[in-house]
Amino acid sequence: MHLFSDSDKITSKFIETLTHPITPQNKDNLLVGVDLGTAYIVICVLDESKSPIAGAYQFAQVVKDGLLVDYMGALKIVKQLKKEIEDKIGCELKNAAVAIPPGTTINDTKYIKNVVEGAGFEVINVVDEPTAANAVLGILNGVVVDIGGGTTGLAIIEEGKIVSVADEATGGTQCTLVIAGTYKIPFEEAEYLKQNPEKQEEISGLLRPVAQKIATIIQKHTNKYNIDGIYLVGGTSCLLNIEKVIEKELNIKTFKPQNPHFVTPIGIAMNCVQSRNSVSHGH
Repeated sequence: MHLFSDSDKITSKFIETLTHPITPQNKDNLLVGVDLGTAYIVICVLDESKSPIAGAYQFAQVVKDGLLVDYMGALKIVKQLKKEIEDKIGCELKNAAVAIPPGTTINDTKYIKNVVEGAGFEVINVVDEPTAANAVLGILNGVVVDIGGGTTGLAIIEEGKIVSVADEATGGTQCTLVIAGTYKIPFEEAEYLKQNPEKQEEISGLLRPVAQKIATIIQKHTNKYNIDGIYLVGGTSCLLNIEKVIEKELNIKTFKPQNPHFVTPIGIAMNCVQSRNSVSHGH
């Protein structure tokens, strides 16, 4: 049995729609997720049956450690991606859901909401990132760890319910800084090198200490719980063998789906439903 077969199917389908969007039959009930990440801004569009129909993303450095640092830059990119998708599928995108790292203050939520609303969406739900990821993964017991560019967020799940969330500053940015320092190259160049398939072996060895630090973050927040599995999502989980390092450190089975960087944006879109309160922190 392949643990992630459903989520792998949906992420593969989303990747396909990036270049081959599907014109929706029903244009009124589209589910849209906007993910303002540290390295990428992603917009994901699902139809009412929660199947991907379109999407777009762009490299952007508008968020640092989970906080929005370049409002105008973010606004411009979200507007641009929204228009690009609308032109492709021939209809307007109206409502959207957004996500925040766990434990984020209401103020930070406001900035992210303002960007997405400034780009012409109505934000109808705000979820935390690991909660969004689990909408795709459907984990019943374990911990979902969202390793982003700036932070590692985690959600502990018991019987399908989130019992605890946490977030700490360590992620892809640290990886890029290590690469830049080692090779004595600028940050931007290191960011591209990090994603170069031919360099993965070399880089994963170099970044082992960062993976070990992420393992200690997981351990710190899960030691009171009986965790039988760790599930990695987020862009930084794409690093070669990161799941093996974490599993070895913690001696807990660690799993990684295909395309872990698109799990959270798809999950945000799945949460594009009117929420009872403005922020659901999964408590």
